[in-house]
Amino acid sequence: MEDIIKVEGVAKAYGKHQVLENLDIAIKKGECFTLLGPSGCGKTVLIRLIAGHEVPDAGRISIDNTVVADAQSGEYIPPERRGLGIVFQDYAVWPHMTVYENIAYPLKMEKRPKEEIDQLVMKMIEVVGMKGLENRLPSELSGGQQQRVALGRALVADPNVMLLDEPLSNLDANLREEMRFEIKALQRKFGITVLFVTHDQEVALAISDRLAIMDAKGHIRQIGDPYEIFEKPADLFVFKFMGIANFMHVTQRGNDFVVGNGSQVVPWDKPTGTAASWVAGFRPSDIEIHRQGPGLKGTIHRANFLGATMDYAINIDGESVRTELETHTAINNDLMFKEGEECYITFKALHWFDAEQLKEVEE
Repeated sequence: MEDIIKVEGVAKAYGKHQVLENLDIAIKKGECFTLLGPSGCGKTVLIRLIAGHEVPDAGRISIDNTVVADAQSGEYIPPERRGLGIVFQDYAVWPHMTVYENIAYPLKMEKRPKEEIDQLVMKMIEVVGMKGLENRLPSELSGGQQQRVALGRALVADPNVMLLDEPLSNLDANLREEMRFEIKALQRKFGITVLFVTHDQEVALAISDRLAIMDAKGHIRQIGDPYEIFEKPADLFVFKFMGIANFMHVTQRGNDFVVGNGSQVVPWDKPTGTAASWVAGFRPSDIEIHRQGPGLKGTIHRANFLGATMDYAINIDGESVRTELETHTAINNDLMFKEGEECYITFKALHWFDAEQLKEVEE
């Protein structure tokens, strides 16, 4: 599959603040590619550079084998000639235009024939689920409906690439879940390339073919599909960023590793490498909790009923870990623990990390 967007050695600074530096990304034709990272890491700056709303200080950007920005040669193609559909966080629908007029706007700018405009707009109104609402103004629409209008307007001119910059962040949780599946369905229906920007890990995992994880300094820590990113993190930053993470410090004593400050020997494959000290990383879902051994012995120091799940915090030789268990499973298997009760835990999966990395990401 060929690359449709290439970002090569791109840098961007604002005054003395270096946002992006020597950044390389290649996005394949027809994929949904997500830039995921904490707020302020440069995701929006990158998407604005690709859109043409910003100019790189260094490097080159190509779209569909055409150089659209080159800092060295000064080459620059304006946004309206890049063949892109763009949806921003605030929807940016025209408040004085109806649903029909908003979606028709890009086609009118291209001076398409009136009959063609009408045919394409009405088809798109149906595709984005706004049939019957074409004469309404944005003030008469919900946030989710306005987002559908923005998507329809971006898609109607049949762009090569869709740029979506935090398009779901202003929606409530239920609408956010609904719209992320709508976006994925539209991407598949049209076979379009989507570059999606978000800081929401759940949304990114749900819609992406591949993700790039960016850190607070604008560096890319890992690129991969959702499974690779979640199950095979490149480093501790990626692991910690991709959801609730437990970290258990271990101490080496001779040939053994023991948990925290205690004497329980780590009952799984030992870490290999040259780190001076280690932490085991695992998610709440990686833990299995029991009333009897084998496993590491611990004490329940917090038990919270959350309706569908029980949330437990467990102290193991000075180390605190968190796990969740479906309430019905807990009831049926005598695993409704109270604070102060003893338990045993085993692990379905874990990752070893250099303890120094944990210090770095917590600073």
